[in-house]
Amino acid sequence: MPGPVPDWAEDLFRVARAAFIADKYVRRTGVRDRWTRRINLAVPVTEHERWQTAAVRTHLTALLQTLTGDHWTVDFRPLTGHQIEEAMIFPDDPRASEVALFSGGLDSLSWAATRSRADDPRPLLLVMFREIGLLRLQQRVYKAVQRLDGPRPVMLLPMSQTPAGDGSGLRLETSSRTRGLLYAAGAIRAATAHGVATVHIPENGQVALNPPLTPARSAACSTRSVHPRTLDRLNALITAVGDIGSAVRVVNPLAQLTKGEVCKAGRDAGLIPSELESTLSCGKPPTRRSGGPPIANCGVCFPCLVRRSGLLHANSTDSTPYESLPWADGLPLERGTDWRALQRWLLGNYTLVDLLTDTPLPPDTDPDPAAAFNLIRRGRKELARLLQIADAAEATDAA
Repeated sequence: MPGPVPDWAEDLFRVARAAFIADKYVRRTGVRDRWTRRINLAVPVTEHERWQTAAVRTHLTALLQTLTGDHWTVDFRPLTGHQIEEAMIFPDDPRASEVALFSGGLDSLSWAATRSRADDPRPLLLVMFREIGLLRLQQRVYKAVQRLDGPRPVMLLPMSQTPAGDGSGLRLETSSRTRGLLYAAGAIRAATAHGVATVHIPENGQVALNPPLTPARSAACSTRSVHPRTLDRLNALITAVGDIGSAVRVVNPLAQLTKGEVCKAGRDAGLIPSELESTLSCGKPPTRRSGGPPIANCGVCFPCLVRRSGLLHANSTDSTPYESLPWADGLPLERGTDWRALQRWLLGNYTLVDLLTDTPLPPDTDPDPAAAFNLIRRGRKELARLLQIADAAEATDAA
């Protein structure tokens, strides 16, 4: 780091790491409804008295419950010794003027490409958490930003967090709803060291709102890591625990864009279709499965379906090497679940009430409810193109 990290930011990163590990170790299969857990967590922190306040506890538990749908009790104890290595300071390193998360996905690539073209002599810092089995892909996507050779320097800060097994020999929990908080806390930590007041988490507003396709996917049953309510609660926590004058605000710069509009922004920034297609969007990458093919995107999960609709909107074609087509004959029943749910959702009515009753928007949110509803309508129009393609494929097969 080019400068010191304030204690509150180090503590926030510790809390996020602890929550992520607890989220992985406490399996949802062990509770009655196979989802809602009661998690009691104790975390060592430097600013012990600050974290013990009622405001901090309230904001933290509300944030964790919004993210995971669980009941959390978090206690704090003074950090003693040097169990966690502090950031190493390199004061001669350049200080960035902007910090953004960089996952290797379409949205983060489009935002990084756009901001690399900004007329700013100070660097853009991209914070990347290495994904297991997908590091080469992430590095390849980063090279697409470097290829643009914009007027602004770009720096990459790679991080990682891979919890070890808990000794039971059982698979760790796969839902990992706290991963987004961990990534955000890592970017916040970096931003404080660079003296940057805003962290960008680029996620198209369509997926950030993530309206449930079925009642079984409501609230935390689908990820809400960049939902306006989540960011509002994270910023409230930062305000409560941070130092006056050194606090950071987390924002989603793509909150008012659909996936297709984000893809178009990437094209406008100089990215070519093959670079957009080289990104990772999949919720369950095939390369992570035992014996799975070395392909990044499965093609049948909901994130892949949104991705396909966005690329078709921006490029009219999508040459991504998906593992499967969602409407292909012979696709196993369980692998077509998201496609069938999407079809029903697109053919049904969707109202403003549906949007607000799932995960309510915070007051004074951006976008406001009317704008958010209009965003979902535009996203539905992009997704409806997949129905046309599926009908055409079915007609061809029938002929």
